[in-house]
Amino acid sequence: MEVYKIDKWFSEKVSGKNTDRPKLKEMLEFVREGDTVYVMDWSRLSRSTVDLLRIIEGLAHKKVKLVSIKENFDTSTPTGRLMLNLIASINEFERQNLLERQREGIEIAKNQGKYIGRKPNKYNEEQLRAIITGIANKTITVTEASRRLGVTRATVYNILKKKGS
Repeated sequence: MEVYKIDKWFSEKVSGKNTDRPKLKEMLEFVREGDTVYVMDWSRLSRSTVDLLRIIEGLAHKKVKLVSIKENFDTSTPTGRLMLNLIASINEFERQNLLERQREGIEIAKNQGKYIGRKPNKYNEEQLRAIITGIANKTITVTEASRRLGVTRATVYNILKKKGS
């Protein structure tokens, strides 16, 4: 990677399925005219053709060159832009196929009784009312409530939020 003489790195482990990613936003705000952005491959930038093209258009508007290391081409050439569109479309197609296979697999598992879904709550409504009342009256803490219900403190806060307490 030293071959590319990269000044600033933006590394993200979040899926490229959408553009709501902190490091992507940080990188897009950081780049300046004349910069070159290197990505390992286009799917790391975005898996949606529309999002990828929007990102590339924004970078082109800033006069920023974009290079994919894996695919070995850049967006500053007509051939590079053509290849980018083809690869972006293929990436989006693969993502849609993966999601469809996942949905089919879940449906098959449900039909076979193997996929039950989320486990039911560990508490009943009567316990819940007592806990909420206790927290409201300050006779029980959230920590104690979470211990009694067998859930995390965050879950207790979510319950209180839903119940309007």
